[in-house]
Amino acid sequence: MASTIYLHWTATHDGWIRPGHYHSIVTGDGQVHRLHAYDVDLPAHTWRRNTDSVALAVACMGGMPDPWTQAPSPLQLSSLCQEAASLARHFGWGAEAITLQRVMTHAEAAANRDGRTLHDNYGPVSWGGTGERWDLLQLHRDGPLDGGDRLREQIRHHLAMGVGREPSERLQFRGFTEIQVRGKRLKVQLDEHGRSWAPATHLLDRYLIPYRWDEASQRILVQTVDVVPTFREDGVQRSLGWPIFELSIQSGAGPVLLVGILRSEMGVAKAWCRVLEFAEEFGISVQFHPFVLGERRGG
Repeated sequence: MASTIYLHWTATHDGWIRPGHYHSIVTGDGQVHRLHAYDVDLPAHTWRRNTDSVALAVACMGGMPDPWTQAPSPLQLSSLCQEAASLARHFGWGAEAITLQRVMTHAEAAANRDGRTLHDNYGPVSWGGTGERWDLLQLHRDGPLDGGDRLREQIRHHLAMGVGREPSERLQFRGFTEIQVRGKRLKVQLDEHGRSWAPATHLLDRYLIPYRWDEASQRILVQTVDVVPTFREDGVQRSLGWPIFELSIQSGAGPVLLVGILRSEMGVAKAWCRVLEFAEEFGISVQFHPFVLGERRGG
């Protein structure tokens, strides 16, 4: 469990998504893009505060020469706070735990506002710093210098409203069918929207992609270097009502390739993913009518 959540902006346009910097990024449409598992330490999001922490960021403030021409939107800030609330609930934190010591903006961290003097003050000039980092000091142009307080209040509100709890209604599944995968039949299940799901391990086995299951973090770690995450806009979210798992590249800070759900088949818990999403992430050729998965492109 991380000890601190740090809130950032990316100083980019609102569609910017890159792994390696932050655990999740909220784009302009309010979508949360999970880039790294939350139990992975990333090396360079908050100076001297990267260990045992999580970095959430809003893609914004890339306007030149005026960054406020690409300000964080209310939708982005709401999604940021909801993700922080969901993460806090996962850590077992209640609303009373959402303090400056637990949830900080980069502006506050840079200025050592939590009372820990971990580095020189490179935060806002108004707080005696060099002005190098002022992420979320203000939430809109000419706003008050209390962005961190306002965001923490939103996070407490979302916790009080139940954000992070499992939804009462789950995505429903219908009967099973079969599709062709590399010339052989594979049993899949259809959800209420007609999308095909399969156990991720069945698909990995079919394509001879080595992996291991990490029980502690609820992750499948794949041993491959020829996959580039797409960071799709319609990725699986907790709102489907099922516990989720992540499928990540097995490396020190390997990016998340896709998110799926944990559900039982015949009393045995399995990690299920959407078949089309798996194919798109792993560069597999796809045909429709009927739905057929071919070979990996270049693999």
